[in-house]
Amino acid sequence: MRILLVGAGGVGTAFARIAARRKFAELIVADYDLARAQHAAGTSGRAVRLDARDERQVAALLAEHSCDVLMNATDPRFVMPLYRAALQAGTHYLDMAMSLSRPDQDEPYRKTGVKLGDKQFELAAQWENRGKLALVGIGVEPGLSDIFARHAADAMFSDIRDVGVRDGANLVVAGYDFAPTFSIWTTIEECLNPPVIWERDRGWFTTEPFSEPELFDFPAGIGPVECVNVEHEEVLLIPRWVQAQRVTFKYGLGAEFIDVLRTLHKLGLDSTEPVTAGGVSVSPRDVVAACLPDPATLGDKMSGLTCAGTWVTGTGKDGGPREVYLHHVVDNAWSMAEYGAQAVVWQTAVNPVVALELIDSGAWSGAGVVGPEALPPQPFLDLLTDYGSPWACEERRPAAS
Repeated sequence: MRILLVGAGGVGTAFARIAARRKFAELIVADYDLARAQHAAGTSGRAVRLDARDERQVAALLAEHSCDVLMNATDPRFVMPLYRAALQAGTHYLDMAMSLSRPDQDEPYRKTGVKLGDKQFELAAQWENRGKLALVGIGVEPGLSDIFARHAADAMFSDIRDVGVRDGANLVVAGYDFAPTFSIWTTIEECLNPPVIWERDRGWFTTEPFSEPELFDFPAGIGPVECVNVEHEEVLLIPRWVQAQRVTFKYGLGAEFIDVLRTLHKLGLDSTEPVTAGGVSVSPRDVVAACLPDPATLGDKMSGLTCAGTWVTGTGKDGGPREVYLHHVVDNAWSMAEYGAQAVVWQTAVNPVVALELIDSGAWSGAGVVGPEALPPQPFLDLLTDYGSPWACEERRPAAS
């Protein structure tokens, strides 16, 4: 399999290092910054300069190198040009974040506008006609979290009440007062947009950012973390393939992080619309990102664990009430020692590598636009364990209905 990996940031670099050990694929690493692409490719792949906004250039590169798949490791701004380029070139396509949403103009905290991934699903018929697979949202969240939901539906529950993706960590970054461990551009986008909730009787609807705080107890010694509603792809994907009464996504941000995000919003520094300062036109959000440390460079200053998982409640296969938390924990010390990648980006990057190996072997196949929960979960969970990073399931005492 020949893969065009677009994006050589922290996640792209971790992807390249993980894939290099598996030997099932040949990598071509592309980035706007050629030096960054060369660093990510190392000695196991080729590096090229590429503008991810240029669909013709991307399609031509896919054809020139006879690529089988485009792996998108850029931020969500570049999803649609890369997605259309892969469709034009007739290759498979994978991403870890879906096309951007746009809130409802009149009632943003009640009604959905353009939802995450809507623009991609609009082209589903074209992907089916080309006989190519567009596997969207195959990182850790979305991605592994969706696979956990499908596994619970297939193997653990006869009826599901709640599917709640819950993300928490006890990571500490030494030497910084404020240093996000993932792309601040993407974090601002998903945290300040109206969160989406899905209920069987209502369909998709929205609420206010940081709503419905709850204390969720995370495993592996992380402990209780306050989690709040955040806009995320799982809520848009899981109900398409998994039957449940309610689907939510909550993130353990912490009070300080929420306060910073709210301040950025009040000051207009979350905006992506360019402003002119000193004769230069620049997006305020890009300025914020430029002022903060690159998350990929923080690994040697980080300590602690990150946990991604899916909490499921309902009726078990035996007819009794059941509650579980399927989860995946990564220790930053381990990921740095093994791959030189900090825990958050490594945990995101490993999942598309597993998915591509399954596609290469034929264990996963298909055509059209699908989320991870549309495909058999067991081969993925088995192979993830084979990568040396096992998942786990924690049985919990079912709460009263």
